[in-house]
Amino acid sequence: MEFDIVRLGEGGGARLREIRLRALQDSPDAFGSSYDREIAFSPEKWSERLKNPDSRWWVAVAGGADVGLVCMMLEDGGAHLLSMWVAPEARGMGVAARLVDESVAWARRAGADEVGLWAVDQNHAARALYTRKGFTPSGRTMALPSNPALMESHYVLSLLFRLARREDVPAIVAMLGDDPLGATREGDPADERYLAAFDRIDADPYDELVVAERDGKVVGTMQLTYLAGLSRLGAERCQIEAVRVAASTRGQGLGRRMIRWAIDRARARGCAMVQLTSDKSRTDAHRFYDSLGFTASHVGYKLTLSSTKLS
Repeated sequence: MEFDIVRLGEGGGARLREIRLRALQDSPDAFGSSYDREIAFSPEKWSERLKNPDSRWWVAVAGGADVGLVCMMLEDGGAHLLSMWVAPEARGMGVAARLVDESVAWARRAGADEVGLWAVDQNHAARALYTRKGFTPSGRTMALPSNPALMESHYVLSLLFRLARREDVPAIVAMLGDDPLGATREGDPADERYLAAFDRIDADPYDELVVAERDGKVVGTMQLTYLAGLSRLGAERCQIEAVRVAASTRGQGLGRRMIRWAIDRARARGCAMVQLTSDKSRTDAHRFYDSLGFTASHVGYKLTLSSTKLS
Protein backbone atom coordinates (compact mmCIF):
# COMPACT_ATOMS: atom_id res chain seq x y z
CA MET A 1 0.00 0.00 0.00
CA GLU A 2 1.30 3.42 -0.94
CA PHE A 3 0.44 6.24 1.43
CA ASP A 4 1.38 9.81 2.29
CA ILE A 5 1.62 11.59 5.63
CA VAL A 6 -0.18 14.94 5.54
CA ARG A 7 -0.38 17.61 8.22
CA LEU A 8 -3.86 18.87 9.01
CA GLY A 9 -4.14 22.65 8.74
CA GLU A 10 -6.44 25.02 10.61
CA GLY A 11 -9.25 24.47 8.12
CA GLY A 12 -9.29 20.71 8.63
CA GLY A 13 -11.64 20.52 11.58
CA ALA A 14 -14.30 18.48 9.81
CA ARG A 15 -11.68 16.08 8.49
CA LEU A 16 -10.18 15.65 11.94
CA ARG A 17 -13.61 15.00 13.41
CA GLU A 18 -14.37 12.27 10.89
CA ILE A 19 -11.19 10.28 11.35
CA ARG A 20 -11.01 10.79 15.10
CA LEU A 21 -14.58 9.56 15.63
CA ARG A 22 -13.88 6.56 13.43
CA ALA A 23 -10.83 5.79 15.57
CA LEU A 24 -12.84 6.02 18.79
CA GLN A 25 -15.48 3.68 17.38
CA ASP A 26 -12.97 1.18 16.02
CA SER A 27 -10.66 1.05 19.08
CA PRO A 28 -12.58 2.33 22.13
CA ASP A 29 -10.12 0.75 24.57
CA ALA A 30 -7.07 2.44 23.06
CA PHE A 31 -7.88 6.00 24.08
CA GLY A 32 -8.48 7.96 27.25
CA SER A 33 -11.50 9.64 25.66
CA SER A 34 -14.65 8.11 24.15
CA TYR A 35 -16.87 8.32 21.08
CA ASP A 36 -19.87 9.42 23.16
CA ARG A 37 -17.86 12.30 24.61
CA GLU A 38 -16.33 13.61 21.41
CA ILE A 39 -19.29 13.24 19.07
CA ALA A 40 -20.86 16.07 21.07
CA PHE A 41 -17.97 18.45 20.31
CA SER A 42 -18.93 21.55 18.34
CA PRO A 43 -17.25 22.41 15.00
CA GLU A 44 -15.42 25.16 16.87
CA LYS A 45 -13.96 22.62 19.28
CA TRP A 46 -12.48 20.59 16.44
CA SER A 47 -11.07 23.71 14.82
CA GLU A 48 -9.53 24.81 18.12
CA ARG A 49 -7.54 21.58 18.28
CA LEU A 50 -5.86 22.46 15.00
CA LYS A 51 -5.19 26.07 15.97
CA ASN A 52 -3.11 25.22 19.04
CA PRO A 53 0.44 26.44 18.22
CA ASP A 54 1.91 23.83 20.58
CA SER A 55 0.49 20.83 18.75
CA ARG A 56 0.46 19.26 15.31
CA TRP A 57 -1.90 16.70 13.76
CA TRP A 58 -1.07 14.39 10.85
CA VAL A 59 -3.14 11.93 8.84
CA ALA A 60 -2.00 9.05 6.67
CA VAL A 61 -3.67 9.07 3.27
CA ALA A 62 -3.96 6.06 0.97
CA GLY A 63 -6.06 5.90 -2.18
CA GLY A 64 -7.69 9.21 -1.33
CA ALA A 65 -8.86 8.00 2.10
CA ASP A 66 -7.57 8.90 5.56
CA VAL A 67 -6.27 5.72 7.17
CA GLY A 68 -4.19 6.95 10.10
CA LEU A 69 -3.98 9.74 12.67
CA VAL A 70 -1.52 11.05 15.25
CA CYS A 71 -1.04 14.18 17.33
CA MET A 72 2.09 15.57 19.00
CA MET A 73 1.70 18.20 21.72
CA LEU A 74 4.44 20.24 23.38
CA GLU A 75 4.25 20.51 27.15
CA ASP A 76 6.63 21.20 30.04
CA GLY A 77 9.77 21.22 27.90
CA GLY A 78 8.89 17.90 26.32
CA ALA A 79 6.30 16.50 23.95
CA HIS A 80 3.40 14.08 24.25
CA LEU A 81 2.32 11.71 21.48
CA LEU A 82 -1.40 10.97 21.50
CA SER A 83 -4.40 9.97 19.39
CA MET A 84 -2.37 7.39 17.44
CA TRP A 85 -4.60 5.19 15.29
CA VAL A 86 -4.38 3.23 12.04
CA ALA A 87 -7.42 1.94 10.17
CA PRO A 88 -7.80 -1.87 10.07
CA GLU A 89 -7.30 -1.99 6.30
CA ALA A 90 -3.93 -0.22 6.62
CA ARG A 91 -2.43 -2.09 9.56
CA GLY A 92 0.81 -3.95 9.03
CA MET A 93 1.82 -1.63 6.19
CA GLY A 94 4.20 0.65 8.11
CA VAL A 95 1.67 3.47 8.53
CA ALA A 96 2.03 3.69 12.30
CA ALA A 97 5.81 3.75 12.08
CA ARG A 98 5.72 6.64 9.60
CA LEU A 99 3.27 8.58 11.77
CA VAL A 100 5.57 8.16 14.77
CA ASP A 101 8.60 9.22 12.75
CA GLU A 102 6.86 12.33 11.39
CA SER A 103 5.63 13.48 14.78
CA VAL A 104 8.91 12.77 16.58
CA ALA A 105 10.85 14.65 13.91
CA TRP A 106 8.63 17.70 14.49
CA ALA A 107 9.07 17.46 18.27
CA ARG A 108 12.83 17.40 17.77
CA ARG A 109 12.72 20.46 15.50
CA ALA A 110 10.52 22.23 18.04
CA GLY A 111 13.23 21.79 20.68
CA ALA A 112 11.65 19.06 22.81
CA ASP A 113 14.13 16.95 24.75
CA GLU A 114 11.76 14.04 25.37
CA VAL A 115 8.62 12.46 23.94
CA GLY A 116 6.18 10.67 26.22
CA LEU A 117 3.11 8.56 25.55
CA TRP A 118 0.68 6.20 27.26
CA ALA A 119 -0.07 2.75 25.84
CA VAL A 120 -2.70 0.31 27.06
CA ASP A 121 -0.99 -2.77 28.44
CA GLN A 122 -3.11 -5.19 26.42
CA ASN A 123 -2.32 -3.35 23.16
CA HIS A 124 0.69 -5.52 22.36
CA ALA A 125 1.09 -4.29 18.78
CA ALA A 126 1.34 -0.65 19.89
CA ARG A 127 3.80 -1.46 22.66
CA ALA A 128 5.96 -3.44 20.24
CA LEU A 129 5.97 -0.51 17.79
CA TYR A 130 7.00 2.00 20.43
CA THR A 131 9.75 -0.31 21.68
CA ARG A 132 11.14 -0.62 18.13
CA LYS A 133 11.15 3.16 17.90
CA GLY A 134 13.26 3.46 21.04
CA PHE A 135 10.60 4.23 23.64
CA THR A 136 11.21 2.71 27.06
CA PRO A 137 8.89 2.30 30.08
CA SER A 138 9.18 5.09 32.62
CA GLY A 139 7.70 2.94 35.38
CA ARG A 140 4.53 5.02 35.64
CA THR A 141 1.15 3.27 35.27
CA MET A 142 -2.48 4.24 35.67
CA ALA A 143 -5.99 3.07 34.87
CA LEU A 144 -7.30 4.05 31.44
CA PRO A 145 -9.62 7.04 32.06
CA SER A 146 -12.24 5.78 29.60
CA ASN A 147 -12.16 2.23 31.00
CA PRO A 148 -10.63 1.93 34.51
CA ALA A 149 -10.66 -1.86 34.19
CA LEU A 150 -7.69 -1.53 31.84
CA MET A 151 -4.21 -0.40 32.82
CA GLU A 152 -1.86 1.67 30.70
CA SER A 153 1.87 2.33 30.99
CA HIS A 154 3.91 5.41 30.29
CA TYR A 155 6.77 5.29 27.75
CA VAL A 156 9.45 7.86 26.99
CA LEU A 157 11.82 8.53 24.13
CA SER A 158 14.70 10.86 24.93
CA LEU A 159 15.64 13.26 22.15
CA LEU A 160 18.62 14.45 24.19
CA PHE A 161 20.10 11.21 25.57
CA ARG A 162 20.90 8.04 23.66
CA LEU A 163 23.20 5.04 23.83
CA ALA A 164 26.64 5.81 22.48
CA ARG A 165 27.79 4.60 19.09
CA ARG A 166 31.32 3.60 18.07
CA GLU A 167 31.82 6.87 16.21
CA ASP A 168 31.14 8.77 19.45
CA VAL A 169 34.22 7.37 21.18
CA PRO A 170 36.65 10.21 20.26
CA ALA A 171 34.24 12.85 21.59
CA ILE A 172 33.66 10.85 24.79
CA VAL A 173 37.37 10.39 25.40
CA ALA A 174 37.97 14.10 24.80
CA MET A 175 35.44 14.93 27.54
CA LEU A 176 36.98 12.39 29.92
CA GLY A 177 40.35 14.09 29.51
CA ASP A 178 39.08 17.66 29.73
CA ASP A 179 39.70 18.27 33.44
CA PRO A 180 42.74 18.26 35.75
CA LEU A 181 42.22 14.64 36.82
CA GLY A 182 41.34 13.27 33.41
CA ALA A 183 44.26 15.01 31.74
CA THR A 184 46.69 12.84 33.73
CA ARG A 185 45.15 9.49 32.78
CA GLU A 186 43.62 9.75 29.31
CA GLY A 187 45.46 9.38 26.02
CA ASP A 188 44.95 9.77 22.30
CA PRO A 189 41.20 9.41 21.50
CA ALA A 190 42.22 7.35 18.46
CA ASP A 191 43.90 4.70 20.62
CA GLU A 192 42.48 1.29 19.71
CA ARG A 193 42.14 0.37 23.37
CA TYR A 194 39.27 2.84 23.70
CA LEU A 195 37.43 1.16 20.84
CA ALA A 196 38.05 -2.28 22.33
CA ALA A 197 36.60 -1.08 25.64
CA PHE A 198 33.59 0.41 23.86
CA ASP A 199 32.91 -2.88 22.05
CA ARG A 200 32.92 -4.73 25.36
CA ILE A 201 30.54 -2.23 26.98
CA ASP A 202 28.27 -2.23 23.95
CA ALA A 203 27.99 -6.03 24.00
CA ASP A 204 27.10 -6.19 27.70
CA PRO A 205 23.34 -5.93 28.44
CA TYR A 206 24.17 -4.74 31.97
CA ASP A 207 26.30 -1.81 30.79
CA GLU A 208 25.14 1.35 29.02
CA LEU A 209 27.42 4.08 27.71
CA VAL A 210 25.17 7.12 27.32
CA VAL A 211 25.70 10.40 25.49
CA ALA A 212 23.82 13.69 25.41
CA GLU A 213 23.50 15.09 21.91
CA ARG A 214 22.48 18.59 20.83
CA ASP A 215 22.40 19.79 17.24
CA GLY A 216 24.24 16.67 16.16
CA LYS A 217 27.11 17.20 18.62
CA VAL A 218 27.94 15.01 21.62
CA VAL A 219 27.98 17.32 24.67
CA GLY A 220 27.74 14.94 27.62
CA THR A 221 28.40 11.36 28.65
CA MET A 222 28.03 8.88 31.51
CA GLN A 223 28.18 5.14 32.00
CA LEU A 224 25.46 3.14 33.75
CA THR A 225 26.21 -0.34 35.06
CA TYR A 226 23.49 -2.56 36.51
CA LEU A 227 24.86 -4.67 39.36
CA ALA A 228 23.32 -7.85 40.72
CA GLY A 229 23.84 -8.76 44.36
CA LEU A 230 22.43 -10.89 47.14
CA SER A 231 21.97 -8.00 49.57
CA ARG A 232 18.63 -6.24 49.87
CA LEU A 233 16.84 -9.47 48.91
CA GLY A 234 18.81 -9.80 45.68
CA ALA A 235 18.00 -6.28 44.46
CA GLU A 236 19.72 -4.80 41.44
CA ARG A 237 21.47 -1.45 41.77
CA CYS A 238 22.64 1.09 39.20
CA GLN A 239 26.20 2.42 39.32
CA ILE A 240 26.80 5.80 37.62
CA GLU A 241 30.34 6.43 36.41
CA ALA A 242 32.34 8.86 34.26
CA VAL A 243 29.84 11.73 34.23
CA ARG A 244 31.14 14.51 31.99
CA VAL A 245 29.67 17.59 30.29
CA ALA A 246 31.47 19.36 27.44
CA ALA A 247 33.07 22.68 28.42
CA SER A 248 30.89 24.52 25.89
CA THR A 249 27.71 23.31 27.63
CA ARG A 250 28.60 23.60 31.32
CA GLY A 251 26.47 25.80 33.52
CA GLN A 252 23.29 25.11 31.50
CA GLY A 253 21.80 22.42 33.72
CA LEU A 254 22.71 19.49 31.48
CA GLY A 255 24.51 17.55 34.22
CA ARG A 256 21.46 17.73 36.48
CA ARG A 257 19.23 16.47 33.67
CA MET A 258 21.64 13.64 32.94
CA ILE A 259 21.59 12.36 36.51
CA ARG A 260 17.82 12.67 36.80
CA TRP A 261 17.44 10.79 33.52
CA ALA A 262 19.74 8.05 34.83
CA ILE A 263 17.74 7.82 38.06
CA ASP A 264 14.46 7.52 36.13
CA ARG A 265 15.99 4.85 33.88
CA ALA A 266 17.19 2.85 36.88
CA ARG A 267 13.80 3.18 38.60
CA ALA A 268 11.97 1.99 35.46
CA ARG A 269 14.29 -1.00 35.31
CA GLY A 270 13.41 -1.89 38.89
CA CYS A 271 16.69 -1.01 40.57
CA ALA A 272 16.52 -0.56 44.35
CA MET A 273 19.36 1.94 44.49
CA VAL A 274 21.47 4.33 42.44
CA GLN A 275 25.05 4.80 43.58
CA LEU A 276 28.16 6.68 42.44
CA THR A 277 31.59 7.77 43.61
CA SER A 278 33.25 11.16 43.25
CA ASP A 279 36.90 12.08 43.73
CA LYS A 280 37.57 13.87 47.03
CA SER A 281 38.97 16.87 45.17
CA ARG A 282 35.73 17.49 43.25
CA THR A 283 34.01 19.61 45.89
CA ASP A 284 31.69 21.26 43.36
CA ALA A 285 30.55 17.81 42.24
CA HIS A 286 29.87 16.85 45.87
CA ARG A 287 27.56 19.82 46.31
CA PHE A 288 25.88 18.94 43.02
CA TYR A 289 25.14 15.35 44.07
CA ASP A 290 23.98 16.52 47.51
CA SER A 291 21.45 18.80 45.81
CA LEU A 292 20.09 15.80 43.88
CA GLY A 293 19.40 13.85 47.05
CA PHE A 294 22.50 11.63 47.17
CA THR A 295 24.11 11.11 50.57
CA ALA A 296 27.81 10.60 51.28
CA SER A 297 27.08 7.40 53.20
CA HIS A 298 30.28 5.44 52.50
CA VAL A 299 34.03 5.93 52.27
CA GLY A 300 35.41 4.63 48.97
CA TYR A 301 38.83 3.07 48.39
CA LYS A 302 40.65 2.43 45.12
CA LEU A 303 43.85 0.54 44.36
CA THR A 304 45.57 1.26 41.05
CA LEU A 305 46.98 -2.07 39.88
CA SER A 306 49.19 -0.82 37.05
CA SER A 307 51.80 0.70 39.38
CA THR A 308 51.07 -0.73 42.86
CA LYS A 309 52.64 -3.80 44.44
CA LEU A 310 51.56 -5.36 47.72
CA SER A 311 54.25 -6.60 50.07
